[in-house]
Amino acid sequence: MDELVNVSTSGMAPTPRKVRGAIAALTADYETRGWNCSKWRAAIGFKSGPAWRSRLARLWQERPAKYSRALLETLALVAYRQPITRGEIEQIRGVAVNPNIIKTLLERSWIRVVGHRDVPRQAGTAGTTREFLDYFSLKKLDDLPTLAQLKELEDLRVQLTLRARTAGRNRHRRGCQR
Repeated sequence: MDELVNVSTSGMAPTPRKVRGAIAALTADYETRGWNCSKWRAAIGFKSGPAWRSRLARLWQERPAKYSRALLETLALVAYRQPITRGEIEQIRGVAVNPNIIKTLLERSWIRVVGHRDVPRQAGTAGTTREFLDYFSLKKLDDLPTLAQLKELEDLRVQLTLRARTAGRNRHRRGCQR
């Protein structure tokens, strides 16, 4: 809101009330056109309405990116332990961090250098970005699952994997007995 109020350089800055009124008018106008005005934290943007999503999706038939386990582990360490240095990540994971992982995370704007540690070579510390939160539909870092929740998910994944393997073996055995 402050940025919209202060954007005028002519000395006739709109009041917050006028800006809210303009946003409300745009929201009402665009709803009839298949677009929704939405507020996300401190930002305001337009998204396609439900009726248009499937049509617009055909324009960008993008396959979801597949990320390596090493990249996801690195990202998780940054998210949960930020600010963190590359050396600390390597110490926790027990292996060297491939430079391409850091490069990919920086290119996706999921992490950024947030400071430096007072150690030899002034190691840069990494932290997550607003783009990281947006991509994973988080409003704040506190919305990340707790370690207990992650453990429950892992236990469930292992159980499902074991059930699928057992069911496959049982089907195979029944087929051999016929």
